[in-house]
Amino acid sequence: MKNKTSIEQLRALKAKARLGGGSERISQQHERGKLTARERIDLLLDKDSFHELDMFVTHRARDFGMEEKQVLGDSVVTGWGTVEGRLIYVYSQDFTVFGGSLSQVHSEKICKIMDMAMKNGAPLIGLNDSGGARIQEGVVSLGGYADIFLRNTLASGVVPQISAIMGPCAGGAVYSPALTDFIFMVKNSSYMFVTGPDVVKTVTHEDVSFEELGGASVHSKISGVCHYVAESEADCLFLMRVFLGYLPQNNMEDPPFVESNDDPLRSETALDTIVPDSANKPYDVKDVISLVVDESDFFEIQTDYAANIVVGFARLGGHSVGIVANQPAHLAGVIDIDAADKASRFVRFCDSFNVPLVTFVDVPGFLPGTAQEHGGIIRAGAKLLYAFCEATVPKITVIIRKAYGGAYDVMNSKHIRSDVNLAWPSAEIAVMGPEGAVSIIFRKELAESSDPDKRKEELVKEYRDTFANPYVAAGRGYIDDVIEPHETRPRLINALEMLSNKRDTNPAKKHGNIPL
Repeated sequence: MKNKTSIEQLRALKAKARLGGGSERISQQHERGKLTARERIDLLLDKDSFHELDMFVTHRARDFGMEEKQVLGDSVVTGWGTVEGRLIYVYSQDFTVFGGSLSQVHSEKICKIMDMAMKNGAPLIGLNDSGGARIQEGVVSLGGYADIFLRNTLASGVVPQISAIMGPCAGGAVYSPALTDFIFMVKNSSYMFVTGPDVVKTVTHEDVSFEELGGASVHSKISGVCHYVAESEADCLFLMRVFLGYLPQNNMEDPPFVESNDDPLRSETALDTIVPDSANKPYDVKDVISLVVDESDFFEIQTDYAANIVVGFARLGGHSVGIVANQPAHLAGVIDIDAADKASRFVRFCDSFNVPLVTFVDVPGFLPGTAQEHGGIIRAGAKLLYAFCEATVPKITVIIRKAYGGAYDVMNSKHIRSDVNLAWPSAEIAVMGPEGAVSIIFRKELAESSDPDKRKEELVKEYRDTFANPYVAAGRGYIDDVIEPHETRPRLINALEMLSNKRDTNPAKKHGNIPL
């Protein structure tokens, strides 16, 4: 009889814990168009796979009447489950309990599963919805944040870390997501900022809303903090499931291989005419990517930020790959500060987690101007160079059209340990474009010519015929082969399979000093 009573008590306590802040606050959460912490976990993980930890934990604060306000599990739900049968660790902040604020025990719960993720080699997902540090606990809650930040840093490059911002994420709380690999946000319901609108107005006299200061649109288009914006919470959680399918469990594993019905030998004749005859006319490099990858399925990252470079995940012959591509349809595909930052971070992630890199090149150079020079384009470009040089995963490059100047070197050239470098017949590999080169080389001759325009036209043609093609580079072995564009897919898949057992190492060191 006593045992039956104990079981009933246990069930009652668990039911109470699952209610979080109570029915009224759950209703308020739903009225805001938001899901609860546990509803989010249920959508993210495979059905009935979640195993919760620390359901009976309560905060230890005794000041400001907090001893009278105890809630089982406190303000975060933690545990593990599976996504497509693969182990995932997750924490989900519960806004119905003290506004999801971080207490000492809140931090301890998160740290526990972070430690477990590291020990057991599985991804960590954080679902953020919190008002920030719990003021009633003072420095204890600040210390809790730092405990989490340390683990984010130590886990970096060991297990994938993904953050979803499902509501507010402000003050010191922003640095945990910022230390993770990817950040997902939800339109019109999530925001991130270090200092809120009230503080901004007091200090700078700017009148700004939460959305204008740190909404999903701001961070996906302007700051680059956010990597993916979803239309709704359900959409966000579904996309995270898809996204995880491209990634390995940890840095000791390869990404999962997925059988594809897409013929690995498929050729696409549309690629033969996709590059315009005029070197100055744009085209959309995403059309190239779509025609080459399995099922035309490309998971683009940071779509609206630094659109002159495109990064994302796809599969080739079932193999997960990271794609980096210059975008001629935006700023002619030049590399600027934001593009270099975006691409270099992506390259380093792929290298950390054994994801091969495929680079499509059509780059006229680096963006000129005082704003770029004063903003640090030298340092930013060096980051991308560093990232490609450091990477030891299989690296394949396809030069589609322009590869001019230092940008040729930076975009995964043979000289920085690219494994297979291919070029289309339309490739132009030179120190600079023909018009600029002729203006410099033949400045004196043009100045003395009786018809400088005609003479320049002749010299441009001569320069283009001599240098603006892939054959000089191929003659020196800098390009391994010049291929017909429709061959691109089978050649890439063959190269990936050839490189499947690649071994490359960097010199022994504590770590390098990337030009941040």
